[in-house]
Amino acid sequence: MSVKAYILIVTDPGKTKDAYAQIKGIPGVAEAHEVMGPYDIVVEIEVPNLTDLAPILGTRIRKVDGIQSTTSLVTLPD
Repeated sequence: MSVKAYILIVTDPGKTKDAYAQIKGIPGVAEAHEVMGPYDIVVEIEVPNLTDLAPILGTRIRKVDGIQSTTSLVTLPD
């Protein structure tokens, strides 16, 4: 069984496209979408277990230039 998380991202104005392009190439990112509203990018991460999530978020996604903030939503098991 895998773990899914949705990451809601706010970017600096003008840096959304670059951040989006970088995020799409990160291992573990199943989907990424530019969106309109209070967030700029929504990312779906799928990993084998919960411990694999923190490194992707902390050392990969949050390090992308132009990201102001992230909000993480981890799914509950079925």
